[in-house]
Amino acid sequence: MTDELEDILDRMEQQSESVALPKGTTARQFMQMVMRGELEPTPKQFSAAKALIEYEEPKLSAVAVGHMDGTSFAQALERAILRSKQPPPPAALPPPQHPASELKGNFPMRRRNLR
Repeated sequence: MTDELEDILDRMEQQSESVALPKGTTARQFMQMVMRGELEPTPKQFSAAKALIEYEEPKLSAVAVGHMDGTSFAQALERAILRSKQPPPPAALPPPQHPASELKGNFPMRRRNLR
């Protein structure tokens, strides 16, 4: 009975000893070591690594990539500036014409339901 108790206490002592990581180890490297089974982290170490990953590495996002057809960016910019100085193109469809009787009168007031 006492041998079993000593074995359990020895195991608990080994588990309580936290492994010191070498300097310069990032949170991602720590998590990868945990995933490979090289380390058994404490809950405190694990939650700290989860929080640190967001600060150590930039978040990935979409980036637009454009391919030029043999022209430089400066030439494309000059063309865009020239287009912006021209008057806007005429509308494709004329605006709808409403009769004057439709435009006269009060506009309906929508009831606000503020219950």
